[in-house]
Amino acid sequence: MSAAGLLLAAGAGRRYGMPKALAPVPGGGELLVQRALRTLCEGGCDPVVVVLGAGAQDVPPLPDARVVVNEDWATGLGSSLRAGLDALPEEVAAVVVLLVDTPGITPQAVRRIAAGARPSTLRVATYGGEGGHPVLLGREHWDGAARLAVGDVGARPYLVSQLVEEVPCDDIADGTDLDLPETDSAPRAPDA
Repeated sequence: MSAAGLLLAAGAGRRYGMPKALAPVPGGGELLVQRALRTLCEGGCDPVVVVLGAGAQDVPPLPDARVVVNEDWATGLGSSLRAGLDALPEEVAAVVVLLVDTPGITPQAVRRIAAGARPSTLRVATYGGEGGHPVLLGREHWDGAARLAVGDVGARPYLVSQLVEEVPCDDIADGTDLDLPETDSAPRAPDA
């Protein structure tokens, strides 16, 4: 059973200076939203839901995804997580959650996180022993994660309250998120 993918790409990117979904990958021609979608698809996720918000009207077509526009995007990441989980089909047992601003995540990391996923599975990728992305939420965890996803913290409150399987991904991915254009940013704790 393969996991679905959920790409959170709705924020305005205030510190970045533009919606990150519309930002080009540093050193590359594609947009961050296109790179992240490709990563989930090549990682075996099916279906893939992309949650857009700020700048949604300017995002080019994403033919490999079901696009959901979160009208409440300004309230934070939590509303995008809830919108994305609500958009997944009932038969989906687990979902790999990825943030748009993590272009160093590879399809190999997605496959490693998703391997053997079941409705009870709860996993987080780690880098240097610190939690990052992607995050895998089995369906049994969706209600709890959605209930605690408020503002910009996403699923973090839920993840810290549960026994989470940590999956080292240092050898196959870079969990650094892009907070500012053309700067080195630090890995971020999983918000999912």
